[in-house]
Amino acid sequence: MDQKTILVIEDDDIVAQTIEHCLRRENFRVILGQSGAEGLQLARRHQPNLVVLDIIMPGMDGLAVCRQMRQDAVIADTPVLMLTAKTSDEDKVRGFLAGADDYLSKPFNVDEFILRVRAILRRTESHHMGTGRAGRKPAADTAGAEIIDIKGYQLDTRTFELTIPDKGKIRLTPIQYDLLFHLMRHSGEVFSPNRLLDEVWNYPLDSGSPDLVRVHIKNLRERVENDPKDPTFIETVPGFGYTVREKKE
Repeated sequence: MDQKTILVIEDDDIVAQTIEHCLRRENFRVILGQSGAEGLQLARRHQPNLVVLDIIMPGMDGLAVCRQMRQDAVIADTPVLMLTAKTSDEDKVRGFLAGADDYLSKPFNVDEFILRVRAILRRTESHHMGTGRAGRKPAADTAGAEIIDIKGYQLDTRTFELTIPDKGKIRLTPIQYDLLFHLMRHSGEVFSPNRLLDEVWNYPLDSGSPDLVRVHIKNLRERVENDPKDPTFIETVPGFGYTVREKKE
């Protein structure tokens, strides 16, 4: 198995060294960046398998780094795990809107950190292979890209683009694609946050926070719904979870 490279962008030397020690102990190759600008340069140069990114840094903060990564064709699909001392839903949504895949609040548990890292890397590997626990099929064959069409929302499984009625196309991040693919592929089925953590995020049972799912759903609605506060595409079934279905019941 190829050794995975993880770029850690963290201006606090003690935190950076702790993360580096944990990752090297798990046989990851680690590259350290001490500022947003330096980290962005290192990401472009080394094209790591994962970026662990602090949000609060002098100069270019983590949100700006993440936005620039998502606009750079070379590293646009690189998964990002944000470390943050900000834990409100609004702060998390801002991180996901910038393009983060997951977040971990400071101070963090080392075992949970490694679990999150491994889950992201498994999911990313499945994404590149075109199959995974979310039931993804390989991108379509001779007929061209497979399109999943629900209520006029068209998800292209080759380009990871979503065509939105009356709005046009948007490019989804890997985790946005995985989440929306799962909901659209299983149209009409209701998924609890814990089930989505298992089937989309690849987190073991009783690990990961349902808040992660909730803020990603909120983020997706901000991007795809005409009125995110009154969603008609990604629906909430009170007390049960989320669903995408052909018709409103």
